[in-house]
Amino acid sequence: MEINWLTPAERRVWRAFPTGEVVDFRTEGDRDPALGAGWGPERRVRAEVVRAVLLDGPRRDGEIPALRLAGARITGELNLRYATADCAILLGDCFFDEVPNLYGTQFRQLNLGGSALPGLTASAVRVDGVLRLTGCRVRGPVRLAAARVSGALFLDGAEITAAPDPAPAGGPDDLDAPDGAPDGAAGPEALLQLNHATVGDDLWAPGLRVEGQMRLGGASVTGLVGLDDAVLTAPGRTALDAQTLAVGTDLRAARLRVRGRIDLRGARIPGQLNLTEARLSQPGGVALRASSCVVGELWLRAAAPVEGSVNLRRSQLELLHVAPEVWPERVHLDGLTYGTLAPHESAERRLAVLERDVDGYVPYAYEQLTASYRRIGDDAAARTVQLAKQRRQRRGLAWYARLWGHVQDLTVGYGFRPMRAVTWMLSLLAVASAAYAVRRPRPLKADESPDFNPVFYSLDLLLPIIDFGQERAFTPEGGWHQGLSYVLIITGWILATTVIAGVTRAVSRQ
Repeated sequence: MEINWLTPAERRVWRAFPTGEVVDFRTEGDRDPALGAGWGPERRVRAEVVRAVLLDGPRRDGEIPALRLAGARITGELNLRYATADCAILLGDCFFDEVPNLYGTQFRQLNLGGSALPGLTASAVRVDGVLRLTGCRVRGPVRLAAARVSGALFLDGAEITAAPDPAPAGGPDDLDAPDGAPDGAAGPEALLQLNHATVGDDLWAPGLRVEGQMRLGGASVTGLVGLDDAVLTAPGRTALDAQTLAVGTDLRAARLRVRGRIDLRGARIPGQLNLTEARLSQPGGVALRASSCVVGELWLRAAAPVEGSVNLRRSQLELLHVAPEVWPERVHLDGLTYGTLAPHESAERRLAVLERDVDGYVPYAYEQLTASYRRIGDDAAARTVQLAKQRRQRRGLAWYARLWGHVQDLTVGYGFRPMRAVTWMLSLLAVASAAYAVRRPRPLKADESPDFNPVFYSLDLLLPIIDFGQERAFTPEGGWHQGLSYVLIITGWILATTVIAGVTRAVSRQ
């Protein structure tokens, strides 16, 4: 490119490139790149000039070239498709007239921080160092699918919104495509596309704002994913698609605000999935889907009550920190495994959540809750959960099984309330002893009968195995006297049977 063809602004860029000098077009009164459409020729740089500088710019012996440009208006399409730029690039606080095409480009380092763009096409891009989009304002899709960034990817404070489209090709109904639509189904394009991307360090995006879908499906991040204070908005659809996401440490999303679904199915997060103080909203749909995940710790501490259902089926967690009031009215917990459940709450409050499972009675959920209480030594709460499990199971049994279940529940609480049997026996013993003391039974053989004892006679009738010799020596007379003996014998067998069944069940749970 002949330097004579360049404008004065472009000559500054051309001459600064060999030494990596910063060319700053910003003025004290006009530093906002969102107003770049009104910048005059003194701040305009043609995209073809930027391309020529990067691919065939001047070099100087002993100097390290770099393109460092701030506050410029880049006119035309910056097309670096499949190119290799072996120098550091800073295009900060710039305004781009057209969507840059960086598909398959190889960069040493790329910084677009603070710039305003109508979109960004950079799928399959390769960056040997850091890719920085800090504070960018983008009015269209950011395509970074299958990107390879050896360093960190910065999206902190970026705002990505859809370009105005008064007549969508698919019609207005496409904006409300079913939340469970399969991949490839018709619907709006994801605004932030990082699916199958690989980041060698952190994906740092606190304060990120996306008014559309953010796609992280199949991505791999060696460090952490930082989404603290981010706002993701896609009502009626998936706002964050992170299926099979692999994170090296944590996914931090404290104070995250989401309107739409979070889909983390199959994600691997060995550290924290931190949703502290988050607000998740997808009324009538699934607000959080984290099924088949392996997560170290899932935190929903101090979060707002979830609007929409939560799906944690078949996931494995070391710690689940969620208060009962945070759970929504519909949950999917079948197959969920967790080591510790926090904060410590009464069994009654936790059991109310299990009643909301859309699959109805899920035995595994009760077993997990029981195990979590036993691990912290709260055996009373564990027994309460097991009793609730038996009562819930009873609802689906035949009438005669339900009847027997009610008897076991009333007498010994299915073996988890053994003191009930003692109370019943002591009460019956007291009533029977008093009755037989007032009206003694007739001896079968007067000359061979032992001294009558109303307490041990009542015990002989109540306890089906123990024999004190009173029942064999005396017989009650007719009427209520005889009826009371029948009641004691029948009740004794029922209590004995239920106690044995309950104890057997309790021991088998140990």
